[in-house]
Amino acid sequence: MNHNAILPENPDKLHEECGVFGIIKALAPGEPAGSDPSFSRDPAFDTYNALYALQHRGQESCGIATCSPNGILSLRKGKGLVPEVFASRDLQKMAGATAAIGHVRHANDLMDANPNNAQPIVAHHASGSIALCYNGKLVNSAALKTEMESRGAIFQTTNDAEIITNLIVREHLRTNTLEDAVLNAMEYMIGAFSIVMMDREKLIAARDPNGIRPLCVGKVGDCYVFSSESCAIQSLGGTLIRDIAPGEVAVVDRGELKSYPCAVRHAKSALCMFELIYFARQDSVIDGAPVGVVREEAGRCLARFAKTEADLVVGVPDSGVVAAMGYAKESGIPYGMGLMKNRYIQRTFIQSRKIQRKKSIRIKLNAMSAVVKGKRIILVDDSIVRGGTMARIVQLLRDAGATEVHVKITAPPFVHACYYGTAIPNERHLAAYGRTEEEVCQLICADSLQYMPLGGLEHLSKKLNLRYCDACFSGNYVLPIPKLRSEPLYSVTYPEEETET
Repeated sequence: MNHNAILPENPDKLHEECGVFGIIKALAPGEPAGSDPSFSRDPAFDTYNALYALQHRGQESCGIATCSPNGILSLRKGKGLVPEVFASRDLQKMAGATAAIGHVRHANDLMDANPNNAQPIVAHHASGSIALCYNGKLVNSAALKTEMESRGAIFQTTNDAEIITNLIVREHLRTNTLEDAVLNAMEYMIGAFSIVMMDREKLIAARDPNGIRPLCVGKVGDCYVFSSESCAIQSLGGTLIRDIAPGEVAVVDRGELKSYPCAVRHAKSALCMFELIYFARQDSVIDGAPVGVVREEAGRCLARFAKTEADLVVGVPDSGVVAAMGYAKESGIPYGMGLMKNRYIQRTFIQSRKIQRKKSIRIKLNAMSAVVKGKRIILVDDSIVRGGTMARIVQLLRDAGATEVHVKITAPPFVHACYYGTAIPNERHLAAYGRTEEEVCQLICADSLQYMPLGGLEHLSKKLNLRYCDACFSGNYVLPIPKLRSEPLYSVTYPEEETET
């Protein structure tokens, strides 16, 4: 085995994983907005705490927009983690709001040059003001933007949130209500999106017809909330009501939760499987599936597919730990905490410079020699992207005295780009692209490597009643994709403006 394999340097990074949250006081029917500014919960402070719970979904930037009792929308956003962007004095200025929405974001390189890409976005238009944030990616964003620019639109950011905002504002000028505008806009939007937005009276959530990105609704005290994950609702002491259905627009208006289905093309429900394998927090419930249960069952599947002689099962914190426990239970091999994580460092896979990733991994994980020394280790993790991180973890265990390291991955080989929110600039940077399983094993310097087969995902889906998108593993995209990243996809034709005669 070649333990001196040279890992390819990769200047690119995964990005666009985000988290959204929104909260509004459940006003009684007929009660004017802002009539009781002293209600029990503070939407801005609750949004701040909810973004803490969603911080794993985005660590590059964050923001909060609030609605005051007199209907004025205010915004604060910036680069950094939640406590870096919001000081106590900022929250004090936001106190007394009747509603708020918030966003955490991982960004691409353009974020460094354009801080306006942070969300939410607040737009003032002829029919009022709206604030919007979203998670996902539109595959026809280039076509939408080109069409809007041809009609005189001006863009100050490079993300889809501004495109979506412009589209909704345009439709709002044609319709009587904001929810009608959202429903109309969804007929033009192709791709993955979970949207949370508000105006001076309503809080609205919308999920794409395929349901690729997660979104749910709950109740916290006297407030309704929308969130990317249920863990944020639970962190506030609230109760999860249900998931937002694919293609649903949910509206909280005057204390009532209303639901409207979008009249878009027939769609196949397809939650991103990577959400369950890696992105989501393991105490969340997504589309009725407890994330922790999914990961434990994935570990059990791996143990059933192939037998490996070993002394100890070790999980890579955090998303690999529960899967490792499942592997241990199924295989009968003891589980041990062989890796200790420093929880005060960002995820390494989104960092753009190789030297930054190397330094981060050194201080992010530490192998516990007293646990692994002299043992044959089963190392369980959620995925291998570039391969560099896994190679260094394997070396950590060897340096700590492990005699063998057998890597088990709860996802199939990651070999295709994702156009629905987890973008990979070039497939050739993926460890498994163009390589056999044996060649990837040599790349990461492991004694053996086992991926979850695609059939394993099918087993999980049947057992847990899931419908999912596995395009990053199989190449079976639920929506058409552009051949080139810069290629506009789909033509966009808007109804002509009505003119008075």
